[in-house]
Amino acid sequence: MLEANWRDSFRDAFKSSRELFHFLDLQEKFNDSSYPVFVPKRLAVNIKTQGKDSPLWRQFVPSNEEFSESEVSGLYDPIGDEIHSKDNGIIHRYKNRLLFSPTTVCPVNCRYCFRKNELAQSDEVLKGKLSALVTYLDSHPEVQEVILTGGDPLIASNKKLKEIFQALEGRVPFVRIHTRTPMVLPERIDEGLLELFRWTSQSFTIFSIAIHANHKDEFDKFVTDKIKMLKQTGAQLLSQSVLLKGVNDSVKDLTDLYLRFASLDIRPYYLHHPDRVKGAMNFYIPLEVGRAIYMKLRDELPGWAIPHYIIDPENGQGKTLAYNPESIKFGGQLLDRFGQTSEIFR
Repeated sequence: MLEANWRDSFRDAFKSSRELFHFLDLQEKFNDSSYPVFVPKRLAVNIKTQGKDSPLWRQFVPSNEEFSESEVSGLYDPIGDEIHSKDNGIIHRYKNRLLFSPTTVCPVNCRYCFRKNELAQSDEVLKGKLSALVTYLDSHPEVQEVILTGGDPLIASNKKLKEIFQALEGRVPFVRIHTRTPMVLPERIDEGLLELFRWTSQSFTIFSIAIHANHKDEFDKFVTDKIKMLKQTGAQLLSQSVLLKGVNDSVKDLTDLYLRFASLDIRPYYLHHPDRVKGAMNFYIPLEVGRAIYMKLRDELPGWAIPHYIIDPENGQGKTLAYNPESIKFGGQLLDRFGQTSEIFR
């Protein structure tokens, strides 16, 4: 049986709550104009199978909780990207690395996403201007790593991705991709992309792929097989997750998730404290609750399977440790409030 073409799967995704709710036998109405809906059909089948109370349903099916009164405290730019934007898809927050967003298009609209107020399925695929990136890198030799983000960079064609990698070759030793695609549109991991990644792994000192997953139930056999193929390209696989109320905010859920990552040779990397996103505050948990969960998680996992628990303050200063055992032990505070770090981390 031939595998579905990823472009067909992308094109045939559910693009409205009316279509998705009909498929899920859900009798509700949702205002798509505020927060668009985009769910690939294969993922929708898994969501329907797992049911309304499942972590998959919570993450991807729109809910009128997104318009609750608590949403007024959410932010359009919860991590301060605009402060460090250089236009043309370039964000330079850290001295030795920068973000480049080729596109605002994603293979799914996650209901909790910190970019939910800017994603657009109708945007042109190449938002970031490659010529501008090359010019910027040539004038900033301190940059050692380019991180492709989005949207999702894997929505760009293999040809366009190769153009980006070829432009970066010889300019930076490290390239990283952050992506949700292997989990929600695994058809995208086709032979052409795998061949490109094999070339890329040989062309840079380290080529990394950070795979975003939040719950072990996202890993079915098809997804798992595709991740194993990615590993065989020589890429370093990293994990990226968000701590989300009602999805994975328990020690058991996170333990199962990180052991699943480890079983696939995906190095535990980031566990993000949820951002204060406008339209996604229903997923938010207080920092002290997140710290308590993480403290117990450290007792359940071997040291090499424990991710960094981090927070992105809204003032744009960048990722900060949200938990430090020495600070807790000696009574220090990691964050006095959102956006203000204590002396320990200045």
